[in-house]
Amino acid sequence: MSACATTNTAGDAAMIGLISDTHGLMRPEALAALKGCDLIIHAGDVGRPEIIDQLLSVAPVVAVRGNIDKGVWAAQLPLTAVAETQRARIYVLHDLQQLDIDPAAAQLHIVVSGHSHKASRAERSGVLYLNPGSAGPRRFKLPITVARLDLRHSPWSVEFVDLSNGETYCPPGVVGLG
Repeated sequence: MSACATTNTAGDAAMIGLISDTHGLMRPEALAALKGCDLIIHAGDVGRPEIIDQLLSVAPVVAVRGNIDKGVWAAQLPLTAVAETQRARIYVLHDLQQLDIDPAAAQLHIVVSGHSHKASRAERSGVLYLNPGSAGPRRFKLPITVARLDLRHSPWSVEFVDLSNGETYCPPGVVGLG
């Protein structure tokens, strides 16, 4: 694994909240959508340390540094992280283009990234790749989203939450694995 990876034991976390690209803006709708999660993963471009504090009021947080995260507070965030639950090993980085390991060979089940601001999911070589989209300021005409990953049942499921209207959806692609 990358030399910058930090491993976090997440125990029996089964409902995982996914958020990225907040760019210093924590929407109340995002906090509401993540309520009830056992763990929250922030895939970078946090923007301000207070964002992590707000997420911690909901659940434990695993966060990585994104390209806009600068300063002393941001230097404390790793570039990559691994969240290990009893059900899955989750690799977290900001920009999927910087993935420098083979997740399948590293026995990872899920890769979570951000950066593109586009919510997506895909499966390659038995690994589920998720991007929760952007929960921060609107960019382009992309929806403002977070995601919830449910590891309680096999196959695992993921739903994306459009923060503008609260509706959930599953983009085309893999429904789950596990």
